[in-house]
Amino acid sequence: MKLLVAFALIASLGALAQAEEEYCHNSVVTACSSSTFSALTGFFTGESNSICNARFAGIEHVEPEVQAYINSQLTKSYEYLLLATHFNSYQKNRPGFQKLYQGLSDRSFDDSIALIKQITKRGGIVDFNTRHESAASVSTQRPTLEVDELHSLALALDNEKQLATGATHIHTRAIHATERDPEMAHYMEEEYLGKQADSVRKLSGYANDLAKLMKVPDPSLSIYLFDEYLQKQ
Repeated sequence: MKLLVAFALIASLGALAQAEEEYCHNSVVTACSSSTFSALTGFFTGESNSICNARFAGIEHVEPEVQAYINSQLTKSYEYLLLATHFNSYQKNRPGFQKLYQGLSDRSFDDSIALIKQITKRGGIVDFNTRHESAASVSTQRPTLEVDELHSLALALDNEKQLATGATHIHTRAIHATERDPEMAHYMEEEYLGKQADSVRKLSGYANDLAKLMKVPDPSLSIYLFDEYLQKQ
């Protein structure tokens, strides 16, 4: 008799656990599902009625600025690539300058990919069909890229300052927005602010050094030697 009671008790506990499991499963499915139309709309717009997403903190306040910064990084990457091509031609033949601008182009492209991954990690979708602009990160003027060596350094320095300002703007907004996003602020500080400061410092030094070397009647030798120096960097 005791054995029968124990068996019945075990069976009832198992049935109760199964019922609770089914209830939890159903609640999760209900919470994480939406209508077919809403799901399709949310997939393309980044918005959904589902609560099972990766969005938290103040990502809504920072995401437009980050998307504008991605656009800016891609634009700078393309401009640096054009500069590298310009100095790699047989007319200019400046392999040092070509190396410098090719490196900056690759870095900006890699940074844009990293930012896309960061946005998607936080539950967002980067929409390239919509133009995202920020006064701090996107220049309204498109400079002429067929320039001489000194003017190309000045152009690159301006670009790096714009990117540094854009990163600072995102960091500031992530900290001081109505709903803060410390994770995004930490990410920008660790991955971009220091790197952009180093890039601005390096290019400003290059521009000032070359400007001093060119204060001679015929600066062709100075430019050649400076290009040789860039090849070794």
